Amino acid sequence: MQIKYKYLILVLVLISVAVSGCGLRYPAIDKDEKSASAAYHYSLGVLLRLDGQLGEATEELEKAIAADPDSPYLKTELVSLYAEKGELARAVSLGEKTLSNDADNSDLHLIMGGLYLNSREYEKAVQEYKKVIELDPQNLIAHLYLATIYAGEKKYDKAEEILKNLLVLDSDNVMGMYYYAKVLAEMKRFDEAASMYQKVIAVRPHFESAVFDLAAVYEKQKKIGAAVEVYRNYIEANPSRINLRVKIGDLLIKDKKYDEAQKEFQDLLEITPDNSEARMALGLLYYELRRFDLAIQEFLNVLEKNISDDRVRYLLATTYEENNNSKLAKDEYQKISFTSDLYVNAIIHVGMILKKEGRLTEAINILTESITRKKGQVPFYLYLSSLYEENKDLAGAENILKEGIAGIPGNVDLHYSLGVIYEKTNRFPESIKEMETVLIIDPNHADALNFIGYGYADRGINLEQAEQMIIKALKIKPGNGYMMDSLGWVHFKQNKLDSALKNLKEAMEIMPADAAIIEHLGDVYSKLGKLKEAREMYEKALKINPQNESLQKKLQDLIEKK
Repeated sequence: MQIKYKYLILVLVLISVAVSGCGLRYPAIDKDEKSASAAYHYSLGVLLRLDGQLGEATEELEKAIAADPDSPYLKTELVSLYAEKGELARAVSLGEKTLSNDADNSDLHLIMGGLYLNSREYEKAVQEYKKVIELDPQNLIAHLYLATIYAGEKKYDKAEEILKNLLVLDSDNVMGMYYYAKVLAEMKRFDEAASMYQKVIAVRPHFESAVFDLAAVYEKQKKIGAAVEVYRNYIEANPSRINLRVKIGDLLIKDKKYDEAQKEFQDLLEITPDNSEARMALGLLYYELRRFDLAIQEFLNVLEKNISDDRVRYLLATTYEENNNSKLAKDEYQKISFTSDLYVNAIIHVGMILKKEGRLTEAINILTESITRKKGQVPFYLYLSSLYEENKDLAGAENILKEGIAGIPGNVDLHYSLGVIYEKTNRFPESIKEMETVLIIDPNHADALNFIGYGYADRGINLEQAEQMIIKALKIKPGNGYMMDSLGWVHFKQNKLDSALKNLKEAMEIMPADAAIIEHLGDVYSKLGKLKEAREMYEKALKINPQNESLQKKLQDLIEKK
């Protein structure tokens, strides 16, 4: 706005001069033929620029500079015009050349700061804004932009210092207070941030971003009631923003005040019966409360107004599924557009429903057809592989994973799943090779590290390497029960029985119903000669997995040994 005002003043000066018949006063140019020519082209450029004819304005300014090539003022104006036209490279080039001869041009430093900021050359922008402040300590714009750069770089202490200085210069500067509040919020000084946002709103009650940010601060402080009050006050002052009552309802849900939330949505629907956002929110509330019939009705109402809304259709299908209406759920899932980002999940849900109904062949057929229709979807290959495995067709599972890898090379999930299939078909070397491929793609893939480590431990080979891989996996996924079991098992194989016992006890605490972990713990107790504890573990594991023949034999041998 400041630049436009300057140009408007210049035009008024030109008009008054023309009417009075006086000579044009051109900045820093002597009254000679050269200066008159420069002033003429400059004045035309200003008028053309105000009229939006930027190309013609540029030509006139360039002519003015040709008439007076030593004028930094004209060059500053042309840099600004280039920037306005989007010719940023030309603007930067001319600006840098001009500053080399006119280093104290604060206006041009300010423009250059903006150009560097736009091109994300933040360090250069910082230097320009610092120079502006050095030359013109009262320049509020430079303070504000410098603070925003520091905040964007998470240098909040520096941003705060700059904003404090700005507010010393102008204590009522709304944007300064607003950005200071944002910085305080980022620094998690929420009480101070809330206080500053309140000052902003007191000065400018309709500053919506400040209102929303204040409410967000209260949310982070879990002061839901205060956040609700902020929105209610804003709606009272701005009745057209009645849709914010949906946000109020969402906050009330977050605060587990379900009855109040329901009333909020219902009251809003009485005022605006066709408010789809409110109906969606009410439907989601009913879903949360497991009042599925009511949720379904709300989603149907929304869908009636916009039949192509796949998001609503997906929610409707999910609600039917939760309400044990598999047929309607499948129908709705299958109506979701092939181009929708929900299509993949929808088809997988159809497969899950068919699998639950014992119709594995149909599930496999639908997934196979969908892979043909929409290629490159990793979840399709993974889920179809699991369906083949469920159907006891490990060859089919292997083939579909290989097909996926051929079409989507370098996907760790596909390679990992193929490695698991190789292990299940007793092809240990191939499974290890596949997991090594996973680790080439992602060296920090914790499950692949654990898989190899446990596989080595179980076979009593490469135990030192196995231990290091499992330790690395646990650093990536601390507290993982399976990985604690693996570490305990490799220590068992290394005869580090005290460590094995400690790790396996911890694994059992995390996963108390895992038969394999309990069996491993029994093995440690047995080797330690604690036969009573070993028997307790084996019996406990057999209750979970009574068909385990090797476990049955271990228990029988223990009984006979006693």
